[in-house]
Amino acid sequence: MESDTGTNRTTLKEFILLGLVESKSLQPLVFILFLFAYLVTVGGNLSILAAILMEPKLHTPMYFFLGVLSVLDVGCITVTVPPMLNRLLFHRRTIPYEACLSQLFFFHLLAGMDCFLLTAMAYDRFLAICRPLTYSTRMSKEVQRTLVAVSGTCALTNALMHTISLSTLNFCGPNEVNHFYCDLPQLFPLSCSSTQLNELVLFVAGFIMAGTFLVLIIISYIHVAAAVLRIRSVEGRKKAFSTCGSHLTVVCIFYGTGIFNYMRLSSVEASDKDKGVGVFNTVINPMLNPLIYSLRNPDVQGALWRILVRKRPLT
Repeated sequence: MESDTGTNRTTLKEFILLGLVESKSLQPLVFILFLFAYLVTVGGNLSILAAILMEPKLHTPMYFFLGVLSVLDVGCITVTVPPMLNRLLFHRRTIPYEACLSQLFFFHLLAGMDCFLLTAMAYDRFLAICRPLTYSTRMSKEVQRTLVAVSGTCALTNALMHTISLSTLNFCGPNEVNHFYCDLPQLFPLSCSSTQLNELVLFVAGFIMAGTFLVLIIISYIHVAAAVLRIRSVEGRKKAFSTCGSHLTVVCIFYGTGIFNYMRLSSVEASDKDKGVGVFNTVINPMLNPLIYSLRNPDVQGALWRILVRKRPLT
């Protein structure tokens, strides 16, 4: 591989993804586990999406956002897991430089939309419980579409910013990435040029997304908790807390793993802990979301059951 450190150009044509395990004897087990997780995640999220589309009772703002979240979860796991399964199946560990940047872009686009959408869902719960009289006008279909569009625009800006800034770095030395997909914290140490500006951009963007939006979610749920506690009916309080509890569980898992992964600028070497966090970000979170929402939500359970037992016409 040619060395061209004197120019402002990337000389590496590909990276080597070390994957989750080095042992070849464990790779078939990893393949089976991740294939199973992928099928469960895609099946679970598409089932929730089908229930929302086919059940008129679920045509509400909360389930509209949940349907979009299901699509994002399918996209997020598809960006990372199938390429890893392909490398395991054909015993390849290399990924072209352009494919690595593309994977990073789409992952941050989808994960960024997740971040904004979870905030929009908290705002929806705030309006539904604290401002019920004006809920239908403040959360109209136009507002729902606008929130999703704003989420997509902000996430696209964030993903482009990280991808373009990474493309300006020189990669002319080691090309082994201690991970199973391409991400910023694992690529920075491989750069021949300074990554201080890139790390600052990542920290500032992470602080805005994880800090600002998490604060907005917390404020929303403080008002929600105060309003729910004023409900006299025990059954009403239980239903409100159950709905909000599902969303809060997803928020805690999503933001917890995201903060650990992206807000540690002092970490120079990628470690096996980063792989574990990566598994949570790309596999566990998308797989748990349909389980959390369906198991804790009788409306979704009922809709899924009606779809499963729907009578088919006699042939």
